[in-house]
This record gives sequence, C-alpha cells and structure tokens, in this order.
Amino acid sequence: MVVFALTIAVMGTRFVTQSWAAGAFAVGKCGAYGQAYDYAGESEARLAALKQCKGDCTAVTMKRACAALSVDLKNPCGPHGYAVRPHISSSLNEATRECYKYGGKDCVIRAWACDAKG
Repeated sequence: MVVFALTIAVMGTRFVTQSWAAGAFAVGKCGAYGQAYDYAGESEARLAALKQCKGDCTAVTMKRACAALSVDLKNPCGPHGYAVRPHISSSLNEATRECYKYGGKDCVIRAWACDAKG
C-alpha cells in the first residue's frame, strides 16, 4: 500500500511539472524585454511577457527551453539579437551571434530566461 501511494505521488508531481512548462520572452527596441516562465499555457506566458516589455515588442514562446537577448553595448537602441534554444549556453551564444550579424560592434547579453527544464 505504501508503494502504491508513493507511485501516485511521484506521478502527480511529474504531471504538475510538465503541465507548467510554457514560457515566453518579449523583445522590444532599445533593450526592452519581458519574460514569463513556468506558465500553464503559451498564450498566458506570451501575454505576461508582453505586459512587462515597454514599447512595441515581439514575443517568442519557449517550452522547456531558454531564451536570451543580446544588445550592442555602445548603441542599445541599435542592433540586437535574440534566440530560443534547448539549453542556456546555446541560447546565449546564438543571441550574441545574431546581434553581431545585424551590425552590432560590442554585443552583450541584456537578459535571459529559462522555462522548466531549459
């Protein structure tokens, strides 16, 4: 009976962890950003991230992943790059590459977020 109860408890925690695994990252001009993670659904996460971002922002969703934003340090309102990847290291690297690709000269990470197991 104890084994059965433990099995049910473990299955329940797995369901809760997997169901709260939606996130979003909003990116705007001049380094503006918003982030939301561990939401029940992508639409709720997207709205929460956009609410935090000031100005005209675009939101990308992340599910069990990480997102990062890179801006040009000398011109924060100029070139920027963002990326969503399964692991934090790859999202940081790709966001920085994207910033340089669009003309950044001194690109740095402005913000990042991971959702669930990202």
